[in-house]
Amino acid sequence: MRDELLKTRWESLQNKLSNQFADGELMDIDAIIYLVGVQELGKPQAKFKKDDKINLMHIAICTLLEPYGFYEFDFIDEDGWPHFTNTSKLPALKAGEQTVLMKEALVSYFLKRKYLE
Repeated sequence: MRDELLKTRWESLQNKLSNQFADGELMDIDAIIYLVGVQELGKPQAKFKKDDKINLMHIAICTLLEPYGFYEFDFIDEDGWPHFTNTSKLPALKAGEQTVLMKEALVSYFLKRKYLE
C-alpha cells in the first residue's frame, strides 16, 4: 500500500514539475534534485557553473535527507550558500533502495511545501 502511494505521488510530482519546468519533457530524479538545490539556495535566476551545479545537488541531498537524521543545517556562508553537517552515517543501500529513499524524500519535501497534495 505504501509503495503504491509513493509511486502515485512520485508520478504526480514528476509530471507537475516536468510541465512547469521542462515543457512537459519528463524530468528525471537528478533534474528534480537539482531544482531543490536551486530552490534552497534561493537564486532561481542565477547562471551556475559546473562546480556550482554539483554543489546545488549536494545542498538538495542534504536538505532532503535532513528529516531522516543524516544531515543537520549548519550555517549560510558569506556567498549565501547553505552548509550542512553529516550527523549520522548513511546506510549501505543498493541502487534501487537509494532511488526509493530519494523519491520518498522528494515527495515529502514537496508535500511539506504544499506543492503536492
